[in-house]
Amino acid sequence: MRRSLIPDFVNLQAFECAARHQNFSRAAEELHLTQSAISRQVAELETQTGLKLFERIRQRVVLSEAGQRLLPEVKQLLIQSERLMIGAVATGRMNANLRIATLPTFGAKWLVPRLGRFLHSHADVALSIESRSSPFSFAEENFDLAIHFGQPAWANATCSFLCNETVVPVASPGHLKNYATQPALDVFERAPLLHLNTRPKLWSDWSLHHKIVLPHAFEGLRFDQFSMLTSAAIAGLGVALLPTYLIEEELASGTLALVADLPISTENAYYIVRPDTKQTQPIAKDFETWLLTELVTG
Repeated sequence: MRRSLIPDFVNLQAFECAARHQNFSRAAEELHLTQSAISRQVAELETQTGLKLFERIRQRVVLSEAGQRLLPEVKQLLIQSERLMIGAVATGRMNANLRIATLPTFGAKWLVPRLGRFLHSHADVALSIESRSSPFSFAEENFDLAIHFGQPAWANATCSFLCNETVVPVASPGHLKNYATQPALDVFERAPLLHLNTRPKLWSDWSLHHKIVLPHAFEGLRFDQFSMLTSAAIAGLGVALLPTYLIEEELASGTLALVADLPISTENAYYIVRPDTKQTQPIAKDFETWLLTELVTG
């Protein structure tokens, strides 16, 4: 790492503030500095980058083309540094810190509703949960544990089996009333099918597994998130194949109903992933044990 290329955050703040106000005087007021201090800090950043960041026009400063390119990254860097400090303050009084990456829908529909039971026995843990939809580098993102759906393969990490995924055909009770006088299996031939973009063959695999003729297995509305697919089924737009963990509440409340008790386990499964560099971390191991226990008891 070349220290000569590491920017002074004071200079970045001055640049961002001046760019937002398009005025060095207003930037100085906000940062409780003098206008000359703001000018000096911006000049230092221009010297360090070799870029002209502002065009001076009368009483205003306007971002140059180079300044416009730099500004979004500077904003992101300042936001990240602020989050870092907030996180440090938040975890300062805790005995342990645990940062978890989870699939968005799994996190919202299964993990978070159960999280209170973990926190009840680990009140001294500063817990942070973030969503990630695909594998990432643990070296670049400092997570302690991830929940992954797919195959047990992740670079520089160990995958432990969590659970299989079972999907079932569901629809809204109102939609099913349209087929009330027909045999249950006829619903699949006549009702619109709803699909997830990332699993285009799911209905076809389901029909082959249950030996059901489904001539329109690839037709119907498509969505890129389980949350939208679930909403479409609740809205009466058709029949969807949804994971059982995702629709526990909807089935219990009656907003969704089984079209038929014909489940299928998908090829992929859920795994707990822990980086090789943190295999001995006690709190991550506790969380892994809790996850496995929840699958049995809750």
